[in-house]
Amino acid sequence: MTAAPADRARSRSDFSDISAIREMPEGFKLDTPRVEDGAAIWRIARDSKTLDLNSSYSYLLWCRDFAATSAVARDARGEPAGFVTGYLRPERPGTLVVWQLAVDHAHRGRGLAAALVDGLAERAAREYGIRYLETTVTPGNTASERVFTSFAERHAGGHRREVLFDAGLFPEQGHEPEVLHLIGPLDTLAAHRP
Repeated sequence: MTAAPADRARSRSDFSDISAIREMPEGFKLDTPRVEDGAAIWRIARDSKTLDLNSSYSYLLWCRDFAATSAVARDARGEPAGFVTGYLRPERPGTLVVWQLAVDHAHRGRGLAAALVDGLAERAAREYGIRYLETTVTPGNTASERVFTSFAERHAGGHRREVLFDAGLFPEQGHEPEVLHLIGPLDTLAAHRP
Protein backbone atom coordinates (compact mmCIF):
# COMPACT_ATOMS: atom_id res chain seq x y z
CA MET A 1 0.00 0.00 0.00
CA THR A 2 1.33 3.42 -0.95
CA ALA A 3 1.05 6.36 1.42
CA ALA A 4 -1.12 9.26 0.35
CA PRO A 5 0.66 12.64 -0.03
CA ALA A 6 -0.75 13.84 3.29
CA ASP A 7 0.58 10.70 4.99
CA ARG A 8 4.01 11.28 3.49
CA ALA A 9 3.89 14.88 4.73
CA ARG A 10 3.08 13.60 8.23
CA SER A 11 6.05 11.24 8.12
CA ARG A 12 8.30 14.22 7.34
CA SER A 13 6.78 16.50 9.94
CA ASP A 14 9.75 16.30 12.27
CA PHE A 15 12.44 18.85 11.47
CA SER A 16 14.67 17.58 14.29
CA ASP A 17 16.91 15.63 11.92
CA ILE A 18 17.89 18.82 10.11
CA SER A 19 21.08 20.42 11.31
CA ALA A 20 19.56 23.86 10.91
CA ILE A 21 21.66 26.39 9.09
CA ARG A 22 20.11 29.02 11.32
CA GLU A 23 19.12 27.86 14.77
CA MET A 24 15.54 28.43 15.85
CA PRO A 25 15.27 31.12 18.50
CA GLU A 26 15.02 29.76 22.02
CA GLY A 27 11.53 28.57 22.94
CA PHE A 28 10.47 27.84 19.35
CA LYS A 29 10.36 24.65 17.31
CA LEU A 30 10.30 24.26 13.54
CA ASP A 31 7.53 21.91 12.42
CA THR A 32 5.31 20.94 9.48
CA PRO A 33 1.87 22.56 9.48
CA ARG A 34 -1.17 20.41 10.22
CA VAL A 35 -4.72 21.05 9.03
CA GLU A 36 -5.68 22.18 12.53
CA ASP A 37 -3.06 24.97 12.19
CA GLY A 38 -4.91 26.51 9.23
CA ALA A 39 -7.01 28.91 11.32
CA ALA A 40 -3.98 30.22 13.23
CA ILE A 41 -2.00 30.63 10.01
CA TRP A 42 -4.91 32.53 8.45
CA ARG A 43 -5.04 34.81 11.53
CA ILE A 44 -1.27 35.49 11.39
CA ALA A 45 -1.57 36.30 7.66
CA ARG A 46 -4.55 38.60 8.32
CA ASP A 47 -2.84 40.40 11.18
CA SER A 48 0.39 40.89 9.22
CA LYS A 49 -1.27 43.75 7.28
CA THR A 50 1.21 43.12 4.43
CA LEU A 51 0.12 39.81 2.88
CA ASP A 52 -2.68 39.33 0.41
CA LEU A 53 -5.14 37.49 2.63
CA ASN A 54 -6.56 34.33 1.10
CA SER A 55 -9.76 32.64 2.29
CA SER A 56 -9.54 30.67 5.53
CA TYR A 57 -10.47 27.62 3.46
CA SER A 58 -7.34 28.04 1.32
CA TYR A 59 -5.09 27.94 4.41
CA LEU A 60 -6.74 24.69 5.50
CA LEU A 61 -6.12 23.23 2.04
CA TRP A 62 -2.55 24.52 2.07
CA CYS A 63 -1.88 22.74 5.38
CA ARG A 64 -3.28 19.55 3.89
CA ASP A 65 -1.87 19.57 0.36
CA PHE A 66 1.38 21.54 0.64
CA ALA A 67 2.45 20.74 4.20
CA ALA A 68 5.63 19.01 3.01
CA THR A 69 6.84 22.26 1.39
CA SER A 70 5.74 24.56 4.20
CA ALA A 71 6.75 25.13 7.84
CA VAL A 72 5.49 26.63 11.07
CA ALA A 73 7.38 27.94 14.07
CA ARG A 74 5.70 26.67 17.24
CA ASP A 75 5.94 28.51 20.54
CA ALA A 76 6.47 26.81 23.91
CA ARG A 77 2.74 25.90 24.02
CA GLY A 78 2.89 24.30 20.57
CA GLU A 79 0.90 27.10 18.91
CA PRO A 80 1.95 28.55 15.52
CA ALA A 81 3.95 31.74 16.02
CA GLY A 82 4.91 32.11 12.35
CA PHE A 83 4.70 30.26 9.06
CA VAL A 84 6.13 29.94 5.60
CA THR A 85 4.14 28.33 2.79
CA GLY A 86 5.71 27.05 -0.38
CA TYR A 87 5.49 24.63 -3.26
CA LEU A 88 7.72 23.06 -5.88
CA ARG A 89 7.32 24.88 -9.16
CA PRO A 90 5.75 22.38 -11.60
CA GLU A 91 7.82 23.50 -14.61
CA ARG A 92 11.01 23.68 -12.53
CA PRO A 93 10.88 21.00 -9.81
CA GLY A 94 14.33 22.07 -8.53
CA THR A 95 12.78 25.39 -7.50
CA LEU A 96 10.99 26.05 -4.22
CA VAL A 97 8.48 28.89 -4.51
CA VAL A 98 7.81 30.65 -1.22
CA TRP A 99 4.18 31.76 -1.32
CA GLN A 100 3.74 33.53 2.02
CA LEU A 101 5.85 34.23 5.10
CA ALA A 102 4.63 35.87 8.30
CA VAL A 103 5.38 35.98 12.01
CA ASP A 104 2.83 36.78 14.70
CA HIS A 105 3.26 40.35 15.91
CA ALA A 106 4.06 39.23 19.48
CA HIS A 107 7.04 37.17 18.25
CA ARG A 108 8.67 39.53 15.75
CA GLY A 109 12.26 40.67 16.06
CA ARG A 110 13.60 37.27 17.16
CA GLY A 111 14.80 35.94 13.80
CA LEU A 112 11.84 33.60 13.27
CA ALA A 113 11.23 34.61 9.64
CA ALA A 114 14.84 33.88 8.65
CA ALA A 115 14.85 30.62 10.61
CA LEU A 116 11.62 29.51 8.91
CA VAL A 117 12.98 30.16 5.41
CA ASP A 118 16.36 28.58 6.19
CA GLY A 119 14.81 25.48 7.75
CA LEU A 120 12.31 24.98 4.93
CA ALA A 121 14.95 25.50 2.24
CA GLU A 122 17.30 23.04 3.93
CA ARG A 123 14.56 20.41 4.20
CA ALA A 124 13.48 20.98 0.57
CA ALA A 125 17.11 20.64 -0.57
CA ARG A 126 17.44 17.37 1.31
CA GLU A 127 14.10 15.86 0.32
CA TYR A 128 13.54 17.31 -3.16
CA GLY A 129 16.96 18.42 -4.34
CA ILE A 130 15.98 22.06 -4.78
CA ARG A 131 18.70 24.37 -6.03
CA TYR A 132 16.70 27.58 -6.40
CA LEU A 133 14.21 29.61 -4.38
CA GLU A 134 11.70 32.04 -5.86
CA THR A 135 9.40 34.44 -4.11
CA THR A 136 7.63 37.69 -4.88
CA VAL A 137 7.77 40.79 -2.73
CA THR A 138 5.88 44.03 -3.22
CA PRO A 139 8.07 47.17 -3.22
CA GLY A 140 6.56 48.40 0.08
CA ASN A 141 7.31 45.20 2.03
CA THR A 142 10.75 46.06 3.42
CA ALA A 143 10.72 43.31 6.07
CA SER A 144 10.34 40.56 3.45
CA GLU A 145 12.86 42.29 1.20
CA ARG A 146 15.41 42.11 4.04
CA VAL A 147 14.63 38.45 4.84
CA PHE A 148 15.13 37.25 1.26
CA THR A 149 18.12 39.48 0.52
CA SER A 150 19.78 38.16 3.67
CA PHE A 151 18.86 34.56 2.74
CA ALA A 152 20.48 35.05 -0.68
CA GLU A 153 23.64 36.48 0.89
CA ARG A 154 23.94 33.46 3.21
CA HIS A 155 23.17 30.71 0.72
CA ALA A 156 23.08 31.66 -2.93
CA GLY A 157 25.35 31.97 -5.88
CA GLY A 158 23.06 34.64 -7.30
CA HIS A 159 20.07 36.89 -6.61
CA ARG A 160 18.13 38.60 -9.38
CA ARG A 161 14.98 40.70 -9.19
CA GLU A 162 12.47 41.36 -11.94
CA VAL A 163 8.84 42.39 -12.05
CA LEU A 164 6.72 39.26 -12.38
CA PHE A 165 3.26 40.82 -12.30
CA ASP A 166 2.86 44.52 -13.08
CA ALA A 167 0.33 46.44 -10.98
CA GLY A 168 -1.95 46.78 -14.02
CA LEU A 169 -2.57 43.01 -14.10
CA PHE A 170 -4.40 43.04 -10.76
CA PRO A 171 -8.16 43.66 -10.86
CA GLU A 172 -8.23 45.76 -7.70
CA GLN A 173 -7.00 49.35 -7.54
CA GLY A 174 -3.79 50.11 -5.68
CA HIS A 175 -2.13 46.69 -5.80
CA GLU A 176 1.62 47.12 -6.06
CA PRO A 177 3.62 45.13 -8.61
CA GLU A 178 4.97 41.76 -7.48
CA VAL A 179 8.75 41.67 -7.82
CA LEU A 180 10.14 38.18 -8.38
CA HIS A 181 13.28 37.26 -6.44
CA LEU A 182 15.23 34.52 -8.21
CA ILE A 183 17.71 33.13 -5.69
CA GLY A 184 20.27 30.47 -6.50
CA PRO A 185 21.95 28.22 -7.05
CA LEU A 186 21.76 27.56 -3.33
CA ASP A 187 25.42 26.71 -2.79
CA THR A 188 25.40 26.27 0.99
CA LEU A 189 22.54 23.76 0.80
CA ALA A 190 24.42 21.51 -1.64
CA ALA A 191 25.55 19.13 1.09
CA HIS A 192 21.91 18.49 2.03
CA ARG A 193 20.73 17.43 -1.42
CA PRO A 194 19.87 13.76 -2.02
